[in-house]
Amino acid sequence: MATADAETDAPVPALHGRAQRCAARLREADSVLLASHIDADGLTSAAVASRALERAGLQFETLFSKQLDEAEVARIAATDYDTVLFTDFGSGQLDVIARHEAAGDFTPVIADHHQPADADTEYHLNPLLEGIDGAAELSGAGAAYVLARALEGDGDNRDLAKLAVVGAVGDMQDTDGGLRGANEGIVADGVAAGVLAEETDLALYGRQTRPLPKLLEYASEARIPGISNDEAGAIEFLSGLDLPLKDGDGDWRRWVDLDGDERQQVASALIRRAVASGVPSDRIDGLVGTTYVLTDETPGTELRDVSEFSTLLNATARYERADVGLAVCLGDRGGALDRARTLLRNHRRNLSEGLQWVKTEGVTAEENVQWFDAESRIRETIVGIVAGMAVGASGVSRSKPIVAFADKNDDEVKVSARGSGHLVRDGLDLSAVMREASRAVGGDGGGHDVAAGATIPRGERDAFIEAADELVGEQLE
Repeated sequence: MATADAETDAPVPALHGRAQRCAARLREADSVLLASHIDADGLTSAAVASRALERAGLQFETLFSKQLDEAEVARIAATDYDTVLFTDFGSGQLDVIARHEAAGDFTPVIADHHQPADADTEYHLNPLLEGIDGAAELSGAGAAYVLARALEGDGDNRDLAKLAVVGAVGDMQDTDGGLRGANEGIVADGVAAGVLAEETDLALYGRQTRPLPKLLEYASEARIPGISNDEAGAIEFLSGLDLPLKDGDGDWRRWVDLDGDERQQVASALIRRAVASGVPSDRIDGLVGTTYVLTDETPGTELRDVSEFSTLLNATARYERADVGLAVCLGDRGGALDRARTLLRNHRRNLSEGLQWVKTEGVTAEENVQWFDAESRIRETIVGIVAGMAVGASGVSRSKPIVAFADKNDDEVKVSARGSGHLVRDGLDLSAVMREASRAVGGDGGGHDVAAGATIPRGERDAFIEAADELVGEQLE
């Protein structure tokens, strides 16, 4: 039985009771199927849950799904497991899951952070049910970690906090300068376990692996005229600093290669340049923030920095290799890591080509939303990432949510939508928009207020846009 001390020690005390009930059900199960989503948060959720189940001595199998719709839940029900643990999805499909539970097909245990459907089940671990923001304060991997701490088999599972942090950052929950809310308790666990370091540093992607000119050229966090998207400008800026920024072979050093004083000098010069160039103060403030380092990973690799680790994972399951991403999460630093790096190179190329296509073709602006239809030109598994990258680019407004379409199969189209914190504060809830607009045309969807997705029948794009535009307009009135 859980004690008051155990609850006080829980990483997210508000979820302690739910986590204990879910853990108890898993211990009683005859057979467990672990089903998880395919993005970085989904992969880390599965890794946290699988390691915790293994340490608790529970037998299980793992399955990954792009989308948990009615057909996929039926397929899961046909696998004949008495208990199904859903991680990083399940809440939004609870109405469908509940029907299978009522029919005796399986008992669901859900560790998720997405907006729940209008149904309930006994074993449901979701921060939103306790007033915690699942879009900003706890990811799917975070929910899986809370469950893992409740299972506590061989050890207390605090070392798994590092994967939960990778999942949270992969789910873009650190966009306000660092992780906050319930995530902070998980960060504290990781630091205490010695697997995570929390640092104040230059908040640019690629600190571990990119040569300094590329680090600055590709930085999208704060666009600085004459440096951002300007290779020659970035080199000229660095060359003007009185610092040894090349190694003995004449190659550019990386951020990770600089000592503390050198980093301070580069960061200060970069901020001065941003101020002189008229970059808005909020974007200048974003140049420095809280960063997270995995202390047991090799410096200078994609696995050392949490944001680079999450991108590596996105490059696996989104190309039908969830097994590779899971193996990397669970410690494979041989063949799986090599394969993941190859997939990452391909992923970056596809994102670059997709973004260029959007910039060239542009978007269609409605009264309340803007959209593009990539058809087969952008993979449906990455069209949402491309849509997010396109915001702020030429012709793509920051003042309206963006909706992206891509072919899924002969009969269905994938829809991805991205908003902003500003729009959410004004009332935007893309989870509701995607769910209601897709169901109005015979599809289904859901997600978060700031980012959501759906699947709709082919031929229903225009009707979907009309419904989505109306819904967004009502929300933002």
